Amino acid sequence: MKKEQVKSLFDSKFIKVVDIQYEEGKHYYNATRREMDDLPCIKSDEAFQSMVPDAVSIALILKMEDGPKLYMSYEYRYPAGRYLLSPVAGLVDEEDKESESPLCSAAIREIQEETGITVNDDHVFVVNPLVFSTPGMSDESNGIVCAIVENGKDVVFDQSGAVGSEKFAGYRLLSLEEAKQLLLQGRDAYGNFFPVYGLVVLQYFVSEQWKG
Repeated sequence: MKKEQVKSLFDSKFIKVVDIQYEEGKHYYNATRREMDDLPCIKSDEAFQSMVPDAVSIALILKMEDGPKLYMSYEYRYPAGRYLLSPVAGLVDEEDKESESPLCSAAIREIQEETGITVNDDHVFVVNPLVFSTPGMSDESNGIVCAIVENGKDVVFDQSGAVGSEKFAGYRLLSLEEAKQLLLQGRDAYGNFFPVYGLVVLQYFVSEQWKG
């Protein structure tokens, strides 16, 4: 894709809409957070394969006396109009991109803001560097990160660090069996569906690949 094939249709602080003219007279519309010169569709193969995602979603696992638990919160999702069971997540900031591991840097900050937990960087690692939520209308991407808290029983949770549009209504600490049941049900305890990255984190947790 060449730069001249991509035109800006709408530009705001939080979202942009671009027109990708993939053939003469044929248009594909894309919603993005990115600046025009940072769009995935115009990157070289090398730049595409090394790009930093827009955000991180985190499998936050606490080691407890009665077994490992996955932390997930009820976060208000405005397009759905409901609190949905979701992993800790957030945008990768420009400051994160200056660090040795942008995804781990973003994950450590988001965990602190959304749960009150301070995690050590030696217990945070990248599971997958970038996955797209869809290759369709939006080009938004997430890196999947895992953070392990060794002494989960000593943790005090605090959701008051929410910023911007973030709203929380409690959390759950899921055992492996509870996570498996949620995956089988396809819904949370209130009958609501999961955000896609919630499903990814649940599946990663029950796979036990995080045990190394």
